Amino acid sequence: MGDGKVLLLMKTEKKILLVFLIFPVLLCCLFISSCRNNKKIPTEISSCSDSTISGDLIIFHAGSLSIPFRKIKQQFNKEYPNVNVIMEAAGSVACARKITDLNRACDIIASADYKVIDKLLIPKYTGWNIKFVSNEMGIVFNDKSAYNNEITKDNWVNILLRNDVIFGRSNPNFDPCGYRAVLTIKLSEKYYKKPELTNMFLRKDLNYIRPKEVDLLSLLETNTIDYIFIYRSVAEQHRLKYLLLPDEINLKNPELADLYSTVSVNVAGENPGSVITTKGEPIVYGITILKNAPNIKAANAFLIYLLTENKGMSIMQTNGQSSLIPAFSETYDNIPENLKQFSRKSLFK
Repeated sequence: MGDGKVLLLMKTEKKILLVFLIFPVLLCCLFISSCRNNKKIPTEISSCSDSTISGDLIIFHAGSLSIPFRKIKQQFNKEYPNVNVIMEAAGSVACARKITDLNRACDIIASADYKVIDKLLIPKYTGWNIKFVSNEMGIVFNDKSAYNNEITKDNWVNILLRNDVIFGRSNPNFDPCGYRAVLTIKLSEKYYKKPELTNMFLRKDLNYIRPKEVDLLSLLETNTIDYIFIYRSVAEQHRLKYLLLPDEINLKNPELADLYSTVSVNVAGENPGSVITTKGEPIVYGITILKNAPNIKAANAFLIYLLTENKGMSIMQTNGQSSLIPAFSETYDNIPENLKQFSRKSLFK
């Protein structure tokens, strides 16, 4: 072979080798760019996940989130098998007080009322809050509940006040569902034009108040009580019968926010003897990561998974809790950059 042909062959081999060396680098750059520059609500992010994330992840959450969060945990662990997700369910106020009063270690808190985070945890324990799902109040019962074949949205007030009927509700001082039950009753007094209705309800069946709403389900299953004031999502998750209430009293409709705000309830504040006045408003859940979260990397990974449309939020919606992502946040400027995509700064879309 002549010197010219040998030289040409060597040049060709160098070009091929250069292509093989540069092509993977270009692919890597494109991959990183796609992960950083996508400003839309993500529908698929597993390719950007970090396989090194591990350790315990502690989540305090509202009882009404127990079933969807359990399902989300299972799917999350398929992508992050080295993370040990530890979940504790309680009333949302009780969850917050585990942090403020008991100094419990916690990475994430998810509240059935975003204002629990705003009032009890911001700014000392966290600086921000993402609103992520909604709900509505309803009345749950079963086939053995007294007068279950008669109850309607027009006569439920009269049925629950009968002497041979027992209803349950959760404690307003521990659980948003508890004070929302009181707000629903107060709105019902206006809607049905029944003076003293609130006092009649709040004096009845006091032995059947429990720390959180899901604690009441066992009482219904054993026929100890007939009815429960509870979230629609909990009824659907447990496949229970439930009565839908008019929008004027169910705390569901954002267009009726002014009406809801005409009633209020006092609940125990952060300090002993203090009181917080909570006005009626549409039901909105909030979630945040604590400033001193022991496992910040795992907490960020879980929140991204939870709030992604075709991952955690798909599971939430399947379990009766509608997505609000991206929702307006008063704390938008304080939200970590990688989580701002799930919220918005403007009140209007």
